[in-house]
Amino acid sequence: MLNIGPALKVTIHLNRDTGAKHGFLVDDILDFLQKRGIAGATAIQAFAGFGAHRRLHTEGAGDVGGEHLPVLIYFIDEPAKIDAILDDLLAFVTDGLVEMHPTQVLRSITATEKVIT
Repeated sequence: MLNIGPALKVTIHLNRDTGAKHGFLVDDILDFLQKRGIAGATAIQAFAGFGAHRRLHTEGAGDVGGEHLPVLIYFIDEPAKIDAILDDLLAFVTDGLVEMHPTQVLRSITATEKVIT
């Protein structure tokens, strides 16, 4: 759980099919963030997008273009925790874009009961 107050939000822009040492880069980054104690991370896959190569990739395109869809990974944590992992994180990203912005945690709560039992 995050403390209320100043934090940093990091967003990583990748392609779904970007490979890494142990599979796909998105999976390796999520594993890295979890092992390094980041409070939480979310990966969202887009249904369409284009990047530096200016080629539009869409879901259901019927070709490999559909496999090259954008993925966003974002996470929020205390500045000290992000500073401690930033160099290693940047070394992971071999193709894509990483951005970071200051933010403010207004509420952070974890329910004691499960939503689905």
